[in-house]
Amino acid sequence: MGINGYSKKLEIENVTIEEILKALSDNKALALFNTIALAEGNQIQIRKIGLTSRQYYSRLSRLTEAGLVMRINGRYFLTLFGRIIYEAHTTACKALSYLWKLKAIESIQMSSPAGVKLPEEEFSKIIDTLIDDYKIKNMVTRALTSSIEQATHYVKQKEEEQIIRVR
Repeated sequence: MGINGYSKKLEIENVTIEEILKALSDNKALALFNTIALAEGNQIQIRKIGLTSRQYYSRLSRLTEAGLVMRINGRYFLTLFGRIIYEAHTTACKALSYLWKLKAIESIQMSSPAGVKLPEEEFSKIIDTLIDDYKIKNMVTRALTSSIEQATHYVKQKEEEQIIRVR
C-alpha cells in the first residue's frame, strides 16, 4: 500500500460523527446508503432511487469518505463500520415508529405523584403491551432504569445537602 493508500486510511480513521451525519443528512444520501446495504453488491439502478448521475457520485463520494461504503471490483458494499451505522439507523427508524407509544410510557411514568410510583411489574406490563420489538423494549427498560437511578441519586444528593445545612 503506497503513501496515498496510507493517507486515505488515516482520513477514514479520523472521521467525526459530524461527517457521518453530514454524509447521511439528506433523503437521497440515506436512500443510496439503504440501497447499498440491501443490494449486497448487486448493481444499483440510480434512476430507481431518484438520483441523477451527479447526485449519485456526489453522495457516494461522501459515504465513502466517511468510511461507510467501499468499492470492490466495481461494486459498492457497506464497510463493517457502515453496517454498524446501518443497524443504528434501522433501530432509530423502529424507535420512530413507536414514538407515540414512547411518549405514552413517559407520560405514565411522569404522571405519578412524587414519592409514589407504579409498581415495577405493572409498569413492565404496560411496556410489554405497547412495544412488541424486543430490541426497543430493552432500550426502553434500560433508559427508564437509568433515569430512575439518576432521579434517585439526585434526591439522595439533595437530602444530604439538607442534612449538612441543618448541622
